[in-house]
Amino acid sequence: MCRSIKTLRPPAMPEEATEADVRAAALQYVRKISGFRAPAAHNQEVFDRAVDAVAQATAELLDGLEVRGAGARKATSRA
Repeated sequence: MCRSIKTLRPPAMPEEATEADVRAAALQYVRKISGFRAPAAHNQEVFDRAVDAVAQATAELLDGLEVRGAGARKATSRA
């Protein structure tokens, strides 16, 4: 598990995750699974596409979650 990825949903965060929070988590995830902190130039495009895809999937997940006990609050769209 990548320890620098934090939980992005209430109540773990006092407010909703920002787009920057989602992107940072996606970057950490792609770095962890690829084994590259910064990819070589010939891998940069695929690395960036992976970060974009993970960020989009994360935003969709957070937008769709209903957290019981956190009131009637749902995440707003980040895209």
